[in-house]
Amino acid sequence: MTVFEASTRPGETPPADAVAPRDSSADAPTSVARLNATIRDFVARWNTVWVEGEITSWNVRGGNIFARLKDTRSDAQISIRIWSSVRPRIPGDLAVGDHVVAAVKADYFVKAGDFSFAVSAMKHVGLGDQLEKLEKLRLQLRQEGLFDASRKKRLPFLPHVIGLITGEKSDAEKDVHRNAELRWPQVRFRTEYAAVQGDRCVPETLAALARLDADPDVDVIVIARGGGDPQTLLGFSDERLVRAVAAATTPIVSAIGHENDHPLLDDVADLRASTPTDAAKRVVPDVSEQRALIAQLRSRATTRLTQRLSHDIAQLEQLRSRPSLRSPDPIIESRSQDVWLLLSRGRDTITRQHDAAGRATSELRASLRALSPAATLSRGYAIAHLEGGVILRDAADAPAGSSLTITVDRGSVAARSEGEIAEAPAPRSG
Repeated sequence: MTVFEASTRPGETPPADAVAPRDSSADAPTSVARLNATIRDFVARWNTVWVEGEITSWNVRGGNIFARLKDTRSDAQISIRIWSSVRPRIPGDLAVGDHVVAAVKADYFVKAGDFSFAVSAMKHVGLGDQLEKLEKLRLQLRQEGLFDASRKKRLPFLPHVIGLITGEKSDAEKDVHRNAELRWPQVRFRTEYAAVQGDRCVPETLAALARLDADPDVDVIVIARGGGDPQTLLGFSDERLVRAVAAATTPIVSAIGHENDHPLLDDVADLRASTPTDAAKRVVPDVSEQRALIAQLRSRATTRLTQRLSHDIAQLEQLRSRPSLRSPDPIIESRSQDVWLLLSRGRDTITRQHDAAGRATSELRASLRALSPAATLSRGYAIAHLEGGVILRDAADAPAGSSLTITVDRGSVAARSEGEIAEAPAPRSG
């Protein structure tokens, strides 16, 4: 709190800072600073009050919000400030035109002489409360994955039967039928009527959805309504309806036709259309566009095929014009001499290798013959065998009476041993 002290002498006019506002006069005025400080000290004693009003301006600067609230029944207004520390505690979707209740405390800025109220809490009222609950439900359903693009079903290219849920004799029904039939005259509808607002909206829409989803002939379901204020659209944000749409096996198009404050049905549906007319255009292809597309594709295919054939014919002509294909005889004749030379060279190589192998074989045969026992027998020697084919090497192994087999150069003879013969003494030299 600013303290102002007087420093005057008797009879002198006191300085402005020394004069309290209640004591001021034309001859002894108070200062602006002291007046503002007095006002600040006065309003600082006010308690926090709850005030109801409509937001008429909403400016964000430096993380803080500077706004104005207008009385709902008159033109009275107040300035409010929402500091950055308070913003996390208030709804994030507040905007101009919202009807709110705010906890405010008076705040007077001495330097600028600016009077405003600091907000410590704020919330929607009336429809705002409902919209705030819807935003909480929207966040919950998003966290559960009901709004994920991965779970949304692809619409059929050309549905044979379109299921339509709308109000009886409504403009939405006429718009969907007219635009769909203009685009594809053969399209068929199965329409289920339901209340599109009020207490009957949710149960009747749920029943119609169940019947169409159970029909195997229905390829896609359109839920259509021609827009409306947020209050009348609350039925299309009902959690029961939203979860039923998410669980349906048939692709579903939401065509409520309301851009602002769009219902939860728009988020969970497989496709959101801005209006019933837009739904008809996005569900059914345009027959004239498809015919033009087919004609374009045929033209492109014909052009590509013609270009390919022309290219292949040119390639073939280029190959046929080459000398090797136009007159191949010289190439064959030039190669025939090479073939004859290679054949002659191969024949000589094989002959030389054959002769060398023959000589080597003869040498091996002669070596084997020289080392063979048959060569020894041919020189007059014989081989004696005991019974069992054992070669007799020691005379003591053939006592008298032993049977022997004598093998000579040609054939064998049987013999019987008379025992070992004593060696004759060597003759003496004269």
